[in-house]
Amino acid sequence: MSRFTFFGGKGGVGKTSMSAAFAHKRARAGEDVLLVSTDPAHSTADVFDQSLGDEPTPIDSYETLDAIEIDPEQEVTDHLLETKRALGDQVSAGIVNEIDRQIELAHQTPGAHESALFDRFIELMRDADHDRVVFDTSPTGGTLRLLSLPEYLGSWIERLVEKREASIDLYEKAAIGSREPRRSALGDPILARLRERKERFEFARETLRTESSFVLVANPDALSVRESERAIETLRERSLPVAGVIVNRLTPEPDDDENGRGARFLRQRIETERERVEELRSFEPPILAEIETRVSEVKGSFLDEVAGELDFDATI
Repeated sequence: MSRFTFFGGKGGVGKTSMSAAFAHKRARAGEDVLLVSTDPAHSTADVFDQSLGDEPTPIDSYETLDAIEIDPEQEVTDHLLETKRALGDQVSAGIVNEIDRQIELAHQTPGAHESALFDRFIELMRDADHDRVVFDTSPTGGTLRLLSLPEYLGSWIERLVEKREASIDLYEKAAIGSREPRRSALGDPILARLRERKERFEFARETLRTESSFVLVANPDALSVRESERAIETLRERSLPVAGVIVNRLTPEPDDDENGRGARFLRQRIETERERVEELRSFEPPILAEIETRVSEVKGSFLDEVAGELDFDATI
């Protein structure tokens, strides 16, 4: 069993419904489950009809299910404030204002959300004492950038550590006579912070590869199929395990004796959907479940129905 299960896919395919149904199923089976959502629309709270916040909240009527809704914008703000505080402690007062200006600019830069969210993901993976943590992630593009950070930033931080160590070594060698060197690796706050970041990314890289699984949610349409294919390729390039695909929102078949315009439309649509499902079957990861469209939101009794159709617990 993978301790960390990530649900991803194109925007609007039903990731929140599927991740909530899976968390529901595992909690009803006796696992201690934490469901984590990064959806700013707070859809997870709607599924369970209760307010959720930034810390684990017990879900009503469950004994072993907690949920969190992370606010991505607040995470960016908190992340940058922490960076500002840390840098402010390590530089002279004369450049604090310049640091503040640069931090404010960084708030709007590409990648700020991913970096802040990934720090929170690492925190949850390291500190959660649940049997399983289920992540309802943002649409595919943002999620793939998020999961790429251990590779990209990990290598970057390694080079920064090397450069900082070389810089300190030069300062130590420049000490004259009995004078103390201007810098020392022992107790250097910047080097300590870089090493701490390096360790966090190494932990994330190993955990994502060995203790995690990735489930893609797709609808039976061309755009969703193509995006799923690209996501599978990207995850594999990063050596991240793809457990399989859930095909969601399949059209239910009309009864055999129905021959009106609506029934004919449904049968034509089903034929098209079957072609898309066959395309998904051609990908190496298996189709884990095929879920028909419900007449209402997946919550309450519908949540229990869908959970019953997610019959793949042992595979991930």
